[in-house]
Amino acid sequence: MVYKIRVILNIEEDTIRDIAIDASSSLEDLHNMITNSFEFAGDEMASFYRSDETWVQGEEFPLFDMSDGHEKKIQMSDIKIDQLLLNESDKMIYIYDFFNMWSFYVELITSDFNHKKATLPSLLFSLGIVPKNAPEVQFESEVLSEDTFEDEFLEDINEDFMDFNYN
Repeated sequence: MVYKIRVILNIEEDTIRDIAIDASSSLEDLHNMITNSFEFAGDEMASFYRSDETWVQGEEFPLFDMSDGHEKKIQMSDIKIDQLLLNESDKMIYIYDFFNMWSFYVELITSDFNHKKATLPSLLFSLGIVPKNAPEVQFESEVLSEDTFEDEFLEDINEDFMDFNYN
């Protein structure tokens, strides 16, 4: 079975690549195709992440497992694309080069694509130019003042002591 996969670089300008790839190819094969189609050297660390329809980042599939004996992770080379992308519109997030944080949205467009297997994987469509530098990643968090923190902390402590029986 041949998959048509859309890869979108997470920047303001539309930068898209559509790829045809055998569904039984590994995530590492897809990684190599993505780095080639976006003209990256391919010599940086990378990971795929499961995702849902709102692009929430889930389980990681790294290029190499560097977990130092902790919870072992399944590497890209050990998992097939069709084990993660089961249905059309299934999604993954792909991060390339953790210092620069190139991030991509990866989506299965169709799982029954009519394409000659002899030419797989192949780049079907290319739109946009990759900027020379990765965009700055913005992390936003709620800013709490010291007063807010102290009020919440004291409120929690008071509730705990109210439940304590002094008799």
